Parts: sequence; C-alpha cells; structure tokens
Amino acid sequence: MSQDMLVLPTPQPYIPQFTEEKFGQAEKTELDAHFENLLSRADSTKNWTEKILRQTEVLLQPNPSARVEEFLYEKLDRKVPSRVTNGELLAQYMAEAASELGPTTPYGKTLTKVAEAEKRLGAAERDFIHTASINFLTPLRNFLEGDWKTISKERRLLQNRRLDLDACKARLKKAKAAEAKATTVPDFQETRPRNYILSASASALWNDEVDKAEQELRVAQTEFDRQAEVTRLLLEGISSTHVNHLRCLHEFVESQTTYYAQCYRHMLDLQKQLGRFPGTFVGTTEPASPPLSSTSPTTAAATMPVGPSVAGLAPPGEAALCLEEVTPPASGTRKARVLYDYEAADSSELALLADELITVYSLPGMDPDWLIGERGNKKGKVPVTYLELLS
Repeated sequence: MSQDMLVLPTPQPYIPQFTEEKFGQAEKTELDAHFENLLSRADSTKNWTEKILRQTEVLLQPNPSARVEEFLYEKLDRKVPSRVTNGELLAQYMAEAASELGPTTPYGKTLTKVAEAEKRLGAAERDFIHTASINFLTPLRNFLEGDWKTISKERRLLQNRRLDLDACKARLKKAKAAEAKATTVPDFQETRPRNYILSASASALWNDEVDKAEQELRVAQTEFDRQAEVTRLLLEGISSTHVNHLRCLHEFVESQTTYYAQCYRHMLDLQKQLGRFPGTFVGTTEPASPPLSSTSPTTAAATMPVGPSVAGLAPPGEAALCLEEVTPPASGTRKARVLYDYEAADSSELALLADELITVYSLPGMDPDWLIGERGNKKGKVPVTYLELLS
C-alpha cells in the first residue's frame, strides 16, 4: 500500500455504544451515589460561580460597552486603558463651571467644594473596583478558566472510558451467547461428521473470541477505574475551591465596606463645609416649611438641614442646650475609641483625634446620630459614625 494513500481512522468503540444507549438498546454502567453527588456539587459550583462573576462585573462596571472593551483587552493580553469614573467626570464639570461662573460667588464656591468631594468619591470608587477585581473577580475567573477546564477534560475522558467499558461488556456478552449456541449440537447432526466438525470448529473460534473479549474487558475496567480515581480527586478538590472563594468573599465585603465608609465620611465632611458657607439655606430664620407632603421637591431641598452640624441637642424650634449645664447620666456612659480625625464645626462640637479614648453618653431628645463626648474637662457633640463603642 502506498504511503500517500489516505488511511481512515478506526471508529472508536464508544461511538456506537453511546448511540445505542441513547436509543435504550444498551446497558450503562452507573457511578456510585457519592461520585454522583460530587458531580452535582461541581456543576452547581461552576454555574453559580459564573452567575456571581457576571453580576459582580455588572456591579463594578455598569456600562456594557466598557465591559466588552475590557474583555477584549484582557483576551489580547494588553493593559486596560485608565478610565475616568463618573464621579471624577462630574467633579471636572463642576470645577469648570465654578471657574466660568465665578469662583468667588456663593454658587461657585459651593460648586468647587462639591467638585472636590466628588473627586474623592471617584478616587474611592476606583480603588474599590481595583481591589475587588484583584481579590474577588480574578480568583473566580481562575477557577472557571483553570481548575474547571481541567475537571471538564477529565470528566469527558471518564465518559469515554465508561463507554469503552460498556462496549467491552456488550461484546463479551454476545461472544458468550454465540459460544453457547455453537456448542449445542442437535441430535440429527451427531450422525453427520461433517456438520459435527463444523460445529466444533465454530465453538473453538467463539471460545477464542470470548477469551479476547475478556482480556479487553479487563483492560477497559482498569483504565476506567484509574480515570474514575483521577476524576474523583479533582471533584473532591471543589471543597478547597469553596474555602478559597469564601476567603475572597470576605475580602470583597471588606473592600466594599471600606469604600462605603469612605464615601460616607467624604459626604459628612462636605455637609459640614456647606453649612459654613454664607448665603446657603442652613441655619436661616425663615418660617418653618410646610409638611413634606405638601412641599415641592425644590422647596424641601432648600429648607432641609444639610449637615449634622446643625442638628442641635434640642428639637427644632427650641433653644439649644447649654453644654455647661449638661451633666452625664448616673448610668449609661460608655467608653469609645475614635476611628477618624474629626474637626469641630462650632463650639458645641468636640474635636476628635483618631485612636483616642473618650467617654460618651446620650441625652433625651438628642439626634440619634450624635452623642455627648467628654475628654478631660472638654465636652461637646460627636458623630456616632466616627466612634467605635467599647463594652
């Protein structure tokens, strides 16, 4: 035979076996219950990891076009270009508007302050996206593109080994049936030597076929058992994957908590600064606004206090309580550790330094976001969000 002639590959035995199984014409070797549970858990892990990954990507980057662009850059193994966040873009517009409309006017000054806060918010968002991508998205992608592909490859190989095994079982069964039929000689053939000789010859041939089928079955069984063990070990490794994803989930929550805490702190600082600007609506002596249900959104926003610095110790309309007259309750005082530096907005507040310990307590009618803080002979209102209350 010429070497240039095309040699067709021999059909794999599992192909007809697979077809017969689909039509219910062949028996199938079933895996044990533990193995089936491992397969089910692995499939669930893969499916939910994909869903969580996709939705986290949407959370971090709501723009679908930007997500597609980042995906293409990653596939091309190129660095994703730096993209301005929405907060930073808003800060840029506000700063440019303040410059053009008059940076010394009340409106221009307010635009400048809000622009600075929005810029800080944008920077915090950028840090959060970067941290979440490294600590959460990357491990999920590594599992789907690495470990899961290995598991899928070994599972397909196990499926082929199982089909080979079942094909060998079917072949052996047919050979034994043919051998039994060949060794059974009718009485009328016993008087005919030629038929008897043919029957004996056929029996010997089928006996050889049975031996060959048994040998192939032993080889197929060995290969199937070996592949089942490899696949089982990989599937049991899903437990380690869960532990790793659990750690990544904690890091994601931590980064998200830090991000929202930064945003809240920036906005509190902005509110304090806006409350000090002349010409704003904070602290005016205008008559009380009508109920919110009958007030337009514009009027409500204009008359609503902007920051916690104007939340006095007494309800609105009453005179502010004199700090010199405030005495701590007989019970209910607690120690608190200061989390961040805090600059007092006026004489009624107490300036704070990070990590210092102060005594705090509440008074009837106080805003729940504030406490009275004491440090030595100094006393004043302090925001609860800047404190860690100790037992």
